[in-house]
Amino acid sequence: MTRRRIALYSHDTQGLGHIRRNIELAAALVDADADTDVLLLTGAPEATALPLPANTEVLTLPTVGKDADGGYRARVLDLSLAEVLDLRGRLIAAAVTSFTPDLFIVDKVARGLGGELDRALRALRGNGRTRVVLGLRDVLDSPDVTRREWQDANTTSVLLTSYDQVWVYGDAGVYDMVAEYRLPEAIARMIRFTGYLGHGRGRSLDARPGSAAAAAGAQAEPYVLCMVGGGQDGADLARSFARTPLPAGHHGVLVTGPYMDAGARAAVHRAAAGRDDLQVHEYVTDTLDLIRGARAVVTMGGYNTVCEVLAAARPALVVPRERPRLEQVIRADRLAEAGYLDTMRSNRADPRHLSAWLAEAVSRGPRAHPIDLDGLSSVPALARRLLIAPTILESSRVPA
Repeated sequence: MTRRRIALYSHDTQGLGHIRRNIELAAALVDADADTDVLLLTGAPEATALPLPANTEVLTLPTVGKDADGGYRARVLDLSLAEVLDLRGRLIAAAVTSFTPDLFIVDKVARGLGGELDRALRALRGNGRTRVVLGLRDVLDSPDVTRREWQDANTTSVLLTSYDQVWVYGDAGVYDMVAEYRLPEAIARMIRFTGYLGHGRGRSLDARPGSAAAAAGAQAEPYVLCMVGGGQDGADLARSFARTPLPAGHHGVLVTGPYMDAGARAAVHRAAAGRDDLQVHEYVTDTLDLIRGARAVVTMGGYNTVCEVLAAARPALVVPRERPRLEQVIRADRLAEAGYLDTMRSNRADPRHLSAWLAEAVSRGPRAHPIDLDGLSSVPALARRLLIAPTILESSRVPA
């Protein structure tokens, strides 16, 4: 029997959110069909240290960094942005041409970073084997910004000529991308809402026995948790939590993230110095288990963490990043309006307000959410249908 081949691409210029999402998708796809080989293409060399599903390899690309204003540059090599993107594009095209996947799942950007997927898409378009899918998180940015970027990148044309479907990792009842962004009808016919990637093996793939307990400490008393994603822009929230008076009978766990600037991390540790009711960790492997064990969670609003909070059904306060994109703000506000979590703007997230929220939140019990969190189950089913019967899809793909 011929083994199924799936390749997943993420450009990964900041943090590990995109590659972690692709690893979770890879785990779900392999779990659904053990005769599957997966190739992950990523711009994050740290991905090689993450726990991977069976039958999965990682190919890392020369790194590109992102500054505070959203601009890009070569992170290590002495190359211009155009040169490093050309190098990355050639490597990607060579990899997918040799691997010849049955399914190629592209994360977020249809042409890849700066058009680095153009060669690969041309190579795959005529091979008669590969089906191509664009995977999008629930919210990209504000409608005006998203429509402008979509037009500038010629995304509609690329989707119609090179893609079979668009999978949106969200619930249309929370945020309907088709309506919010006024997407063309031809694109709307390609879209499948998968549900949030909130359940399944992928969300606990990186768990290690006892590591959640170790991060939470050996104390018998309950704990409250603060997480700031990768940490690049979470220093203010982390410092505030480090100074926050905690509810009686609780201790605190603060995870700064592996990418927090060394000076900012030192400031967090100084703010926490002398407290015997707070532990500070740079990184933990089993975030979902840590969230499940908390009485309440304060977090930034990245997609992966929000999915984990929703899946754990814990009281959560999301303090979203507000620049350079409004993605986290929009997601947090929509989920708060629907009653799934609470939200607070960063300029109000000081120790006094955080303490007041925690004191009230720890008395709440877990609550079930009538939200679609089954994306890690629906994605393998979508993949199977796409590969078995591609000719009957409601796709607007046209010849190049």
